[in-house]
Amino acid sequence: MKHQKPLSELYRLYDTGNLSRKDFEGRIFQYLFDNFNRYHLFDGNRDRWDEFLSWLYPRFARAIELYRDLGSSFDAYITGLLYGASREYRCREADHRMTEYMCWQAKAEEMRVCESEIEYSGGRNDISIPEGINPRQILLLLLKSYHFVTDEYVKRVTGAIGMESDLVINMIVKLRERRSERETKVLDYRERIYCQHYRCLAYQERMNAAQPGTEYYVKMKGRFERARRRFLAMKNRLKGMRLDASNQMIAEVLGIPKGTVDSGLFKIKNQMAAAGRGLM
Repeated sequence: MKHQKPLSELYRLYDTGNLSRKDFEGRIFQYLFDNFNRYHLFDGNRDRWDEFLSWLYPRFARAIELYRDLGSSFDAYITGLLYGASREYRCREADHRMTEYMCWQAKAEEMRVCESEIEYSGGRNDISIPEGINPRQILLLLLKSYHFVTDEYVKRVTGAIGMESDLVINMIVKLRERRSERETKVLDYRERIYCQHYRCLAYQERMNAAQPGTEYYVKMKGRFERARRRFLAMKNRLKGMRLDASNQMIAEVLGIPKGTVDSGLFKIKNQMAAAGRGLM
């Protein structure tokens, strides 16, 4: 097409009914695909240009409807559209790169710290019970430490205090099942926090890229501040999501009042601290 304003000529044909809407859009995009060097975008990278046009296509129909011949040619209108959309596309590219980087960074950090917790199997075959501590208190302490003891150690402790090991192990299994449910909820909530973190970074990046004082800058700043407040609130909530067995959970497993568990654990803590010994 040798016309000095090829897109304007296409628009004239469309406007006069000599070109269907489908053919009009198709020929515009074919022209843009064939003449990407004319617009000097994306440093002449053809692959990024093609991806950009594919991203732009869904909003292109709306842009055509908004065009009005008010002294600016259709070629100039499309050029302005391309340059404006390319800035948004670059922001999205930056957001995606940053999100991918932060995602891998967060996951790598999580893999480093979320190693298997060590179970306690006991250092000796004999179990020494401090004087003044009754079997019920030992049972409470054992259930409180359910996540860090092996079944073999449980059998040794229950044997020393004259309790049925299978009964206590079943209680511990129930506590572990409840912990597994809470771990799933905590992991899901962490994923939500990660997403909120990425959202904060994206808004901050857009705010920093905008001209201070502009409407867009103020808009991004407001979104960033709201996203950051929510992010901090979510982090605080995560701190309160416990994985260890609460006294209420132990009371439910034993079928006794929570106050009895509170009292028993408080007494054994003070007695063992006074004796300067541990349960080994």
